[in-house]
Amino acid sequence: MFKPWKRSVHSLLLFQSMWPACLSVQINSCLTLFFSVVVLYLQAIGNKEWRESGRTEVIDNTRNPDFVRKFVLDFFFEEKQNLRFDVYNVDSRSCNISKHDFLGQTFCTLGEIIGSTGGRLEKTLSGIPGKKCGVIILTAEELSNCRDIATMQLCANKLDKKDFFGKSDPFLVFYRSNEDGTFTICHKTEVIKNTLNPVWQPFTIPVRALCNGDYDSHDFIGEFTTSYRELSRGQNQFNVYEVKPKIMFFKCEWKNTIVTLLSFKVESEYTFVDFIRGGTQLNFTVAIDFTASNGNPSQPTSLHYMSPYQMNAYAMALKAVGEIIQDYDSDKLFPAYGFGAKLPPDGKISHAFPLGGNSDNPNCVGIDGVMEAYFQSLRTVQLYGPTNFAPVINKVANCASEITDGSQYFVLLMITDGVISDMVQTKEAVVNAASLPLSIIIVGVGPAEFDAMEELDGDEVRVSSRGRLAERDIVQFVPFRDYVDRSGNQVLSMARLAKDVLAEIPDQLLSFMKSRGIEPRPGISSSPLP
Repeated sequence: MFKPWKRSVHSLLLFQSMWPACLSVQINSCLTLFFSVVVLYLQAIGNKEWRESGRTEVIDNTRNPDFVRKFVLDFFFEEKQNLRFDVYNVDSRSCNISKHDFLGQTFCTLGEIIGSTGGRLEKTLSGIPGKKCGVIILTAEELSNCRDIATMQLCANKLDKKDFFGKSDPFLVFYRSNEDGTFTICHKTEVIKNTLNPVWQPFTIPVRALCNGDYDSHDFIGEFTTSYRELSRGQNQFNVYEVKPKIMFFKCEWKNTIVTLLSFKVESEYTFVDFIRGGTQLNFTVAIDFTASNGNPSQPTSLHYMSPYQMNAYAMALKAVGEIIQDYDSDKLFPAYGFGAKLPPDGKISHAFPLGGNSDNPNCVGIDGVMEAYFQSLRTVQLYGPTNFAPVINKVANCASEITDGSQYFVLLMITDGVISDMVQTKEAVVNAASLPLSIIIVGVGPAEFDAMEELDGDEVRVSSRGRLAERDIVQFVPFRDYVDRSGNQVLSMARLAKDVLAEIPDQLLSFMKSRGIEPRPGISSSPLP
């Protein structure tokens, strides 16, 4: 039913993301008919300036325009991608948008749209004092080519003998061609020892990583070039390449070398966005270090000092990560804990106390609620010690163990200033948690050495405890000082931190779902417009 006071704009946003995305727009108008157009603006990280990204077509004489033209964007889960939509009534042929009548605007993030039910977000238009401007409806869809994975195998013949006492130890390096003419490494094969005729093991790589979705741009492999489309033909006479000795992409300089594609297979796999659109929620939990090594919170030298002019490192880390993850949690209720403090009234030491003071309900409303509870706890508890991680990890793991059907995935953010006191117990907790729908982010603040923390980050060596290896790598550790902007731009510092610590979450979620054979639920359909 048409409501005369309500204007809605419906727009489809196509996103790539390394997932490619697409956005659609639609408007329910007042009694007046408009020649409507929607302009999309993007905001760069750490920059307040808005840059026009694109415009829809102009739709004539309608109260409810449903625009055909889509906006294609790159979606990065680990970034806060701010969007602005301005709606205008086009009343001349001028390309200068300021020459047309402004009808309203709205602000959101790309993650907010993708994290909404069915990838469909309704936002109220505003910007004209005292006037109801209507509603804009934004729908995000994932482009299909970003879900493909390629599996291939190659071999080489008649390599040059480069080792003095033996044969060569060759390996292959794949470089992806970038739009600016540069090349980025996207895969290295294993080294085959002491051979001039290596046969490398088959390997699997996302198509988006191999060619960034461009099937015809060439990748350099040694001296020869090929493309995704050529490789996808599989084993034939076109996929036998002579490698010239001019440029060295292997360990040795090639002469009369032949590289042959033995097999090539492309399959589709589920993506992070598939699970989000299917209703999977990210359950975000925070744990903050309240040990005495942080210093007296009332003193400016303390890592917990609350300056009236800027956030401390704890608050910055919390806000940087939380503001992105909250877009994927519909109820916006976040459990928040502290560890290493003496609690009133009896001075009992706790390593998992709720920041809000309610042991029956540790949830805080929104990231602002978590921040408020954190600041309030600084006024009521006594910083003490030791720095024990295991109690909080086990508490969150217990919650995750109750919901393993793919409907929720837990993310625990731990912020600390020092060395873990219970490393043995923490490793045990991490190994146990690795079989659950859980990822752990550890941010180290302050000047301390965090070498021991690297043991928990399983990028190089998988965490183990009592002879058991962690099933998955679920821990990401970073020292916050590595991301602080030298000019003092806190927004840029937080963006850099979030980008690094959150980048692994989508793949960690997918690894859990795949290991348990969990498929995303069918996407929730968008309801029809009124």
